[in-house]
Amino acid sequence: MAFLYPSFLWALGLIAVPVIIHLFYFRRFRKVYFSNVRFLREVKEETSMRSRLRNLLVLLMRCLAVAALVVAFAQPFLPAAEGVLRGRKAVSIFVDNSFSMAAEGDRAPLLQVAKDRARDLVTAYGVEDRYQVITNAFSGSAQRLVGQQEALDALEAIRIGPESRLLSRVLDRQVAAFGTENVDHRQVYLISDFQRNITDLAPSDTSLDVHLLPLQAVQERNLAIDSVWFDAPVPQLNQNNLLLVRIRNFSDVTLDNVRLSLTYDGQTKPVGTLSLPPRGAVIDSVFLNITQGGSGTARLNITDFPVEFDDTYHLAFRTTDRVRVLNINADEAYDRNLSAALRLGVFEPTRVAAQRIDYGSLGNYGLVILTELPAISSGLGEQLRQYVRDGGNLLVFPPRNADLGSYNAFLQSIPADELQDYQEQVREVSGLNEEAFVFREVFRNRRAALNLPTTQGNFPLTRYGSRAQQALLTYRDGSTALAHYPVGEGNLYLSAAPLSTATNNLSLNAEIFIPMLYKMGISSGRRRPAAYTIGRDEVIETSRRQASGDIVYKLRGPGGEFIPEQRTIGNRVALGLGGQVPEAGIYELLINDEVVESFAFNYDRTESDLSYATEEDLRAIPNTTLLEADSQAALVEAVRSRNEGQPLWRYFIWAALLFLLAEVLLLRFWKV
Repeated sequence: MAFLYPSFLWALGLIAVPVIIHLFYFRRFRKVYFSNVRFLREVKEETSMRSRLRNLLVLLMRCLAVAALVVAFAQPFLPAAEGVLRGRKAVSIFVDNSFSMAAEGDRAPLLQVAKDRARDLVTAYGVEDRYQVITNAFSGSAQRLVGQQEALDALEAIRIGPESRLLSRVLDRQVAAFGTENVDHRQVYLISDFQRNITDLAPSDTSLDVHLLPLQAVQERNLAIDSVWFDAPVPQLNQNNLLLVRIRNFSDVTLDNVRLSLTYDGQTKPVGTLSLPPRGAVIDSVFLNITQGGSGTARLNITDFPVEFDDTYHLAFRTTDRVRVLNINADEAYDRNLSAALRLGVFEPTRVAAQRIDYGSLGNYGLVILTELPAISSGLGEQLRQYVRDGGNLLVFPPRNADLGSYNAFLQSIPADELQDYQEQVREVSGLNEEAFVFREVFRNRRAALNLPTTQGNFPLTRYGSRAQQALLTYRDGSTALAHYPVGEGNLYLSAAPLSTATNNLSLNAEIFIPMLYKMGISSGRRRPAAYTIGRDEVIETSRRQASGDIVYKLRGPGGEFIPEQRTIGNRVALGLGGQVPEAGIYELLINDEVVESFAFNYDRTESDLSYATEEDLRAIPNTTLLEADSQAALVEAVRSRNEGQPLWRYFIWAALLFLLAEVLLLRFWKV
């Protein structure tokens, strides 16, 4: 047995006080006259012996009570088997403040219980020890060790937040903080509900003491809108755009009558009632009729309790009422039929000769059309290849006198199928691929016969399986008349025949040609996300690039207004969020206080699955210790037994009380 404060043992000298009192305590005797004391002699001697014995026992009880009380103040303990942690300690405490910690425990919300237990841990250590308080926010200020009072203040300021982190990443942050100071012992505490999707611990550093404090919610049931996306690459104006909504049931029971509603343009309307199987998901279809061009927003809702952060899904989109088209021609003798088609209100055309192309402006166009170019120079080919890879759409009509060497060199760099020697042969197009985006849902009455184009000659296309060709128009013999190739984030459309009406009557067929050009212009492979995830998507992109470097981009939304980090990439600007989006909702991009674009942010759905690691799972994690979080006394006892050994002071307190009780009983019931 050892003592935490051995200097208190000097107080054992107080045992002399009851001894002195016993020695110098004299009774006052009263004279009693008897006629004959001969009969009392024997009784007197017996009573004197009993009185002396009782007094000695009372003295012993008093001395033992004083001794037990002094030893209790010296705080005796039995050293732990592996040794008491002596010296200065660094204590890192992780408090899980994710949305799942808002669930109710037996007595209070889990976050409140977590803060209480963290406060108990801090006070169980000494004022000379150093502390780190860390949450899912991973703030820079938490990456240092502080004093005891600062740690308590940091615990008081913890609130529920949108971030969710893997516990392995949390442990890495805690270990990194220990490197800021030189300490003797490193103690790690993880207070969490230990959801299965974040519990990936496997500590390998045996010098690190990792303690797990699990908290359990009363109810493990939740329903969430998992994700939402448009079926088409680009939503279209004044059309019933198909939205696909995935709703997931995280409970073990079937949920019926789940109501889904859509809010758009200030109006909320129900769109359906769903039934979800246990631990399953359902994808529902919602039609959104977009009535206004430019940036738009919508919101989908379900009703669920008690976890509600994932019951709302915000989405933002942008529709283009006019497609910007660049027609690159060999000279200024532009195709008359193509020019007439581009004069329609759905297009915003620009025509330029091949010698006067502004390469820097290519990214401003949704569709680039090459017509009557005898050859594609290496410089133009490289610019067009980069344009397509960055999300542009390129439509190529090779002329009758095309230099196959330059064209095929360009197509190989894409890569796409190559042009073979021109064949003078009349061919009729017999097949139109309505499954492809370009022609999907274009023709309402498909039973009516379409006037498909005819060509007087064409360049047969090679068919390399690795080039991922999708035939949009096919001849009767099965060869391709118009091919589509996905390239990077954009698309290449290659015609096997020239555009000239002397060879091809495609441009005369308005019912195919005009919708084909429009759908090509909006078919960019760069799908703009309908929404971003807070804490996961830290970079967003906008195509609104400004010429002046002095322009300041701002984002404004429910979480306030801030200036993101900006970096130019090609014809787009990447905006770094840096964790400045704290709340879900719609955030507007402002340039010179003008709203130019909208972005939707939603909370991370990682927290939606309320299935937790069991006690057996946690005990199986190597190099960790499982502590009891429900009992404050048990937690403090476990910490102090590790720091001080097995404390014995409470037993000596009870002993002192028992000795005092024995003294009272002796005085009360031992009559002399």
